[in-house]
Amino acid sequence: MNSFATTLVYDGSFNGFLTTVFIAFEEKLHVADIQKEYQAQSGLFSNTETVFTDNSKAERVWNGLKKKNYNTLTSIYFAFLSENEGIEFILYCFIKTMMAQQNFKGIDYGDASALHISQLAKKVGREKHRMEAFVRFQLTKDQIYFANIEPDFNVLPLISKHFKNRYADQEWLIYDTKRKYGIYYDLHKVEMVDLELNEIHFNRTRKSEVFEENEYQYQNLWTNYFNSTNIKSRINKKLHQQHVPKRYWKYLSEKKDAV
Repeated sequence: MNSFATTLVYDGSFNGFLTTVFIAFEEKLHVADIQKEYQAQSGLFSNTETVFTDNSKAERVWNGLKKKNYNTLTSIYFAFLSENEGIEFILYCFIKTMMAQQNFKGIDYGDASALHISQLAKKVGREKHRMEAFVRFQLTKDQIYFANIEPDFNVLPLISKHFKNRYADQEWLIYDTKRKYGIYYDLHKVEMVDLELNEIHFNRTRKSEVFEENEYQYQNLWTNYFNSTNIKSRINKKLHQQHVPKRYWKYLSEKKDAV
């Protein structure tokens, strides 16, 4: 057993994190911290070990957690996608406790770390549902339906199934402007794509040559319909902003005159 504290550095992916958990268990490491490689900082009192993602090892950890409790596994995944500072080490400690219990029943809300994980998972779940509701596609001249999102959490992996099922007959690309990657559906499968766009295309009144001309005609129709069906005297602005926060307005075609 390694008696020195070790900081494990991984590539930032969920499979990379699960591989890190596997290595920590296999080598019986005293883990000081778990850090993404592009954020890693050397500790004064710990060694640093770089972990290379191994999907087979990640799968073994995934299956082990799944056997313990599937609902808790979902909470772990959602909390990981929150990208909350220090979440990897919190999850690692929680997983250690989880795996040590013979009959694990689920999250103990009396435990501060477990409660924190549950709360983060719920926040990510809410953001997932918001993105599924607020995505607005625009048709490009390449006949690909394109949409920007800028979620608080890294929810692209969680929404791909929803859009694949809902828009199975058209090519589409959803791009996360904050994290600089997207999910692309080619009529057969969804894959992750890394992109560096020169211009972020919001649903603004200013037109872009990227999109079809009739796309703007459609947006105008939708905006006019939205405005005509809302009776201003009956609008509860506070309640409306609770359901549709202002930070999403720049991606909604019906809100383009308001941003």
